[in-house]
Amino acid sequence: MYSFAKYKCIKAISRPYMLRNVSKVASEIRIYEVGPRDGLQNESKFVPTDIKLELINRLAAAGIKDIESTSFVSPKWIKQMSDSVDVMKNLKRVPGVNYPVPVPNLKGYYIAKECNVEEVAIFPAGSEGFSQKNLNCSVKESLQRFKEVAVQAVRDGLRVRGYVSCVVGCPYDGPISPKVIAKITEELLDMGCYEVSLGDTIGVGTAGSIQRLLREVLQVASPDKLALHFHDTYGQGLSNLLAGLEFGIKTVDSSISGLGGCPYARGASGNLATEDLVYFLYGLGVNTNIDLVQLIETGRYISNFLGKPTESKVNRALGDRFKSHNDIVKVAACDVN
Repeated sequence: MYSFAKYKCIKAISRPYMLRNVSKVASEIRIYEVGPRDGLQNESKFVPTDIKLELINRLAAAGIKDIESTSFVSPKWIKQMSDSVDVMKNLKRVPGVNYPVPVPNLKGYYIAKECNVEEVAIFPAGSEGFSQKNLNCSVKESLQRFKEVAVQAVRDGLRVRGYVSCVVGCPYDGPISPKVIAKITEELLDMGCYEVSLGDTIGVGTAGSIQRLLREVLQVASPDKLALHFHDTYGQGLSNLLAGLEFGIKTVDSSISGLGGCPYARGASGNLATEDLVYFLYGLGVNTNIDLVQLIETGRYISNFLGKPTESKVNRALGDRFKSHNDIVKVAACDVN
């Protein structure tokens, strides 16, 4: 498993960490909700299809425009996603809302295509150890497999999103070289991915390590082609996001109620909570057009079903004190008027 001894002391970065034009960048932030898929896949309690559908519908009603709804992986490996066909075929699609799904291979792709999906995601790992555990093949083999999916999807007129997991550290291989992640990112873009999400799957990243990663990756990709996907294992999700905003990245993955984890990375906690992300953005004066009251209620809806407290600090802190979204926005912005 992950060994902290593998991490050596890191020299101070060459320049101080400064946030430049953050509000200008953040005004264009796109929130990519992964709760119904990444958030639920690690839950031992099976979530029935009707509960998943209600969760997705509530997220859309709150104003989320990108909702990763399920994945077409083998039920043998992830039982929680065994009802993916039922989810996508019974989903009440809202105009203007995107419902993407990850697919592991051509077989999964063709099943997803029969469900009239408009976007698929492919997900190589940034380390050999994680690739073997998650995909049962090497990184090179996974990229060959995913290229088949990407080429076919582009040919069929679907959008393709790429994920790279373990971009900072791996539970099996330790720290990961930014150059390795840059190379994989470049290959995914060459395959036809419109965007690549950089995932700190075990949440060991810090603002400094994210800076070093992005300096390398931005040698092969422009900021508009990148997204950030942070797990909040060490409570660094929002500070890592600030590091990404400095580089002009405008898409952030998050999960309602901070749900998540990883079946192949013991100890990795959930994703950056969507409620916390939205509150943070409103604090920067950014109008996300997402209703925080509805979002908080949605987080409680799924947390109550799972029988566990919400991992969102904003959800916990605000409680039932506010019934008006605008009142919460004033709190986030410290508006005394």
